[in-house]
Amino acid sequence: MRETGLTLALHVPHPGHTPSDLTSFGHLPQLRGGGDSRLSFNVVAMTQSSFESLYGFRRDEVRLANWRLAPWNLWAFRNVSELVPTAVISAGFPPAETPDADATGLLRESLTVAGERKTLAEILEQTSTDALIAMKSGRFVADYHAADFTTANRHIVFSISKSLTAILAGIAWDDRLLDPEAPITTYVPEVANSAYGDATVRHILDMRMSLAFEENYLDTTGGFARYRRATLWNPPELGQPGETLLDFIATMPKGAGDHGGPFRYRSPNSDLLGTVVERATGQRYADFASARLWQPIEARQDGYITVDAAGAPRAAGGVVVAARDLARVGEMMRLGGMIDGRRVVSQAWVEDTTQRGDAEAWKQGDFSRLLADGRYRNKWYQTGFPSRAFFGIGIHGQWVYVNPKAEMVVVKMSSQPIPVDDPTDKLCLELFEGLAAVI
Repeated sequence: MRETGLTLALHVPHPGHTPSDLTSFGHLPQLRGGGDSRLSFNVVAMTQSSFESLYGFRRDEVRLANWRLAPWNLWAFRNVSELVPTAVISAGFPPAETPDADATGLLRESLTVAGERKTLAEILEQTSTDALIAMKSGRFVADYHAADFTTANRHIVFSISKSLTAILAGIAWDDRLLDPEAPITTYVPEVANSAYGDATVRHILDMRMSLAFEENYLDTTGGFARYRRATLWNPPELGQPGETLLDFIATMPKGAGDHGGPFRYRSPNSDLLGTVVERATGQRYADFASARLWQPIEARQDGYITVDAAGAPRAAGGVVVAARDLARVGEMMRLGGMIDGRRVVSQAWVEDTTQRGDAEAWKQGDFSRLLADGRYRNKWYQTGFPSRAFFGIGIHGQWVYVNPKAEMVVVKMSSQPIPVDDPTDKLCLELFEGLAAVI
C-alpha cells in the first residue's frame, strides 16, 4: 500500500479583505492514483510577511491612488521613489554620520501644549511623529525615531521643498544669475499667456500672485486633482490627456485683483520657481541643489526630488531627505548662510528671508489665523515671536523650526492622517517654543 502526501498552502487574507480566489476543499482537483492510494492533507496557513506585521497592511496595497492617505502614508512617505519618478540630489562623498543623540531624557520632559500637560513622548505619539531631531548651538542633542525609522532613512518634506527651492533661488541671486524683480517670462516664456505673464519672480517667491486656483488637497475631480496628475502624484484619469507640470501652469488663469496683494498660498507658484532656477542656472534642479546646497552643508544622505514626465522638478513639495540633513539646512539658516565656516548662501539673502516681508499682506492673507504677527518671505515663515523664530512647514506634519534666540533647530517629520490640521499646527508651534526651555 502506497501513501501519497499532499500539502495545501492556503493564503489567509488581511483582515477586512474578502477572499476572491481561495480554493475550497469542495473544489480541489481530483487526483487519480492506484486503487488503494490514500491522500493525507497538511493545511498550512501562510504567515504574515514582516512588512505586514510592521505596518498592518501589505506592500501591494500601497498605490498611487492612496499613498498620501492613512494608513498607507506611514510607509509611503518614507519610500516615495517606489511610487513616483525621482531625480537624485547627491550628497557626494560626505563624512560619516555621528552617533544618534540619546533622546530618553527629553522624551520624559513635560510640556504644556493646547492647555494640557503632557510628556514629549505623548505629544510625539499624538501627532503621528516619525522623527524628531533637535540641535542646540550646532550640536545634535536628541534623535527620536519611530518604529522602523533610522537616522539614515529619508522622508518626504512636502512644502518644506518650497523653502529649500527659495534657498536655491538665493544662491542663483548671489551668482547674479537670477533677478527677483525680473518678469517670470524672462526665464520661462512659455507662461506668457497665463496668470504669470505679467508677474515677477518676487510675486511667486512671496506668494503674492493673483491666481484663479484653489489649494484643495482633498480635491479628486477639479483643478487641484488635475495639477496632481500633471506632477505624476495621482494616477492618470481615463479619457483625460496627459500633460506636464509646465503644460498645466501655462494654462492657469489670473484671479481677481492685481499681483502683489495679500499672501495667497498656491503651490504651483513654487513649482514654477523651480523651473525659473533651472533656466537661470542652466542646471537641473537636482544637480544644482547637490552642488550648491547638499554637498556644501555636508549632508550625509542623498536626497531626491520627484519629477514629472518631462523631468521637471516638483519644487513645491517633492523633496525627500534625511531628518538630520534637513536640520543642517536649518542650522545654516540660523547662522546667516554659513555652516562650519563654509558660505552656502549670502547673509543678505538670509536676512531678507528672516527679517523682511509684508506684515499687511500677511494679515490679509490665508494663514493669519495661525500667526497673528507672522510674515512670509522667500518661502519661509516668520513667527513674530520674541524668539525671532522662523520655519518651513509641509502638510501631514513636516517642520524645520529655527529659534535664533535659543540657538535651537528642530526637525519634525510625521505621517499625520490629514494634510492640513490647524489645531495640531498650533500645538506644534507651542511645542517648539516649549522645547527651547528644556533643550
